[in-house]
Amino acid sequence: MNLKVQIAPNNEKGLLLQNPVMTASGTFGYGIEYREFFDIERLGAIVCKATTLAPRAGNREPRIAETACGMLNSIGLQNEGVKSLITEKAPQWTKLKIPVIVNIAGESVADYAELARLLDGVPGVAGLEVNISCPNVAEGGAAFGADCTASAAVTAAVKKTTSLPVIVKLTPNVTDIAAVAKAVEEAGADAISLINTLKAISIDINRRKPLLGNVTGGLSGPAIKPVALYMVYEVARAVKIPVIGLGGIMTGADVLEFLIVGAKAVEVGTANFVDPTATLRIVREIEDFCRGKGLQNVTDLIGTLKV
Repeated sequence: MNLKVQIAPNNEKGLLLQNPVMTASGTFGYGIEYREFFDIERLGAIVCKATTLAPRAGNREPRIAETACGMLNSIGLQNEGVKSLITEKAPQWTKLKIPVIVNIAGESVADYAELARLLDGVPGVAGLEVNISCPNVAEGGAAFGADCTASAAVTAAVKKTTSLPVIVKLTPNVTDIAAVAKAVEEAGADAISLINTLKAISIDINRRKPLLGNVTGGLSGPAIKPVALYMVYEVARAVKIPVIGLGGIMTGADVLEFLIVGAKAVEVGTANFVDPTATLRIVREIEDFCRGKGLQNVTDLIGTLKV
């Protein structure tokens, strides 16, 4: 049985995964923390938590609130900064047999370009995932991903300063996600991942205050899976580069849905908080399904939706 998928075929370095199951940024730390729970080298790839130029303390607490079929989070991109990642985390990744992709986040196009430059050629870093849900401070605070021109500008700047495969992670908080996807494809993206969290709020009715310290946060978990599936379906039909699906994946069956609508791989997020070994279980469930259906290649499922 062959579960291998290539998610950056147009890049000279490529990103060949032994199976289509990756971890979602912000839900799996730097990856190495999970080694005590299971063999992380059974995964397709690890996407580490968002990395910025300087260390960030994150938003004020509380940062997480449970909701029906999901959770709200407002972590605020807390991280150690890119220099610490390069000197402390990347050397540990070189010992892994699977690729590690670094999610990068900035407040300006220049930030993204500099992050890409610093990470280019760093041993242990196999690719970049560009988080364009971040606020564009230089242009008034709207998310880069909310505008086709801004999304393309970030993508082009990153591509100009790195030889690594570049995955652009799209925000669902837009009117036409397919238009943004086409803009980043034209700007040189090697792949696209979607969706990031949905803007949301939850209220404590006794205190009449938000449950999150930052008032609003991002909704993730099973509640958003139908939305994620729809957007992946739309984007997969709009672009020619690989699409990576995420949003509410809890089981192998969820992964298969994303593959059938056109995703080449997936990222598992909130499930990691419920069960630290969820990703490994999901890989096994995909294997069991393929074996039961007599499928030799998992790629035979991609884009096979019958309408």
